Amino acid sequence: MRNKIIAVNAVIVLIVGILAFAVVKWQLDIATSSPEQLKRSAQRDSMSAASKLQLDALRAERWLATRAADKSTQQLLAKATHDARAAAARQLADQLASDAATALGTKPSIVAVVDSTGKMIARDHTDSPQVDVPYPAFKEALAKSSPGSDVWTDKSRSDQYITSYVPIRDADGRVSMLVLGTSLNDALGRVADSASGRGLFLVSANGELVANTQTASDDAKEAVKSAGAEVKNALGTGTVVSGVSKNIAIATAPLEGFGDGKRTAVVAAAPPALLEGTNNIAFSILLAMGLGVVLVIIGGWMLGNYISRPIAALEEGLLMILNGQTDKRFELDHAELGGLAFRIDQLLNQLMGVEEDNTDDEGRVSKAPTAANFGEALAVDRSQGGGAGDVDAGRLATEPAEQYYARLYREYISAKRALGEDVDHITDAAFKSRIQGMEQDATAKHGRPVRYHVLSNGKEVVLLAVPLD
Repeated sequence: MRNKIIAVNAVIVLIVGILAFAVVKWQLDIATSSPEQLKRSAQRDSMSAASKLQLDALRAERWLATRAADKSTQQLLAKATHDARAAAARQLADQLASDAATALGTKPSIVAVVDSTGKMIARDHTDSPQVDVPYPAFKEALAKSSPGSDVWTDKSRSDQYITSYVPIRDADGRVSMLVLGTSLNDALGRVADSASGRGLFLVSANGELVANTQTASDDAKEAVKSAGAEVKNALGTGTVVSGVSKNIAIATAPLEGFGDGKRTAVVAAAPPALLEGTNNIAFSILLAMGLGVVLVIIGGWMLGNYISRPIAALEEGLLMILNGQTDKRFELDHAELGGLAFRIDQLLNQLMGVEEDNTDDEGRVSKAPTAANFGEALAVDRSQGGGAGDVDAGRLATEPAEQYYARLYREYISAKRALGEDVDHITDAAFKSRIQGMEQDATAKHGRPVRYHVLSNGKEVVLLAVPLD
């Protein structure tokens, strides 16, 4: 029984738990893995990253413009000789690099001064030779003496910068450019907090992957490399374009305000799910299901013991009765099976012709008084209290046991018949066994041996317990 209880309840818990897991997992997958929602998430990431890059570049331009307008800065470049101007430019570049970390919140990767011919005449902390700056957007800004920002990438020069630049005129009217550049990876890293997906990427117009954040996954890189059409479309239309590449939702935003705005784009890859950790929600149901199975086993074991033990006691007692122990009775204190044990005792008494033991605390055995015979039962009690001395206890004590049980049986049967009661079912052996059991109980109550005496008041027959000296 115990195993059946455990098995049935465990199967129920498993079925309910597995169904709950499947339904919750299905609903979460729908809610967190919608392709359209993932595309919108990638669009937000790409637009946010592009906006922050543009804002950082604009802040760098304004700061450089403020420094370029400072008279002390202009005086540094107002040197007569080329070598003197180069030394002053180097001093200015070092000073700007040092001040930029505080003013802009990040240390620049390059600070340079470029003359009117497009040659870099000084660079911070570097004694570099004069080199040309080959980027068309920069040369155009130099020719127009206008500020700007651009993405500089050139493998041969090891350039990978987002640069901002502003013109500066010395006292002689000569135009130079102050250039401040940040590494592409550093720039992307600063704006990566706004992205919740699988990484941010800078991609050129020809689809080349220029830079990416450290959080970029390998599968996202492959997806971006395969999204050349989306990048060209975004740069050509100047709008954000989203799509799916290699089963990953991506979005491309053109990097406006950098050069001509048609050479670099920001690409964002959507996250695997819109909400992180949603799988744990579904799998927590499996954990709860496992806990439920454990509790079912514990509860089933306790419940099985509660039921199976009294049943085993009843089975063992009935087997003893079948083997000849006819005086065996059940005294089972159990909320559910105690009533059944009592009825079995009643059935055994009727089958074996033994009356039920209705002995009170003083050893009397009688029927429970009803409204009709309550007074008569009370009279029997009084007669016992006052008439116990009329019984010769000494004679009862000396009477041989076999003779005593036989006489008591005859007197009991005669008294019953005198009242017109049917006594054919009461056998000598059953009566004797019952009387012996009653004597043991009464002896335990009185603390000394007892024997019984038959009394009849004309309406009922009672057995009076007589203590022996």
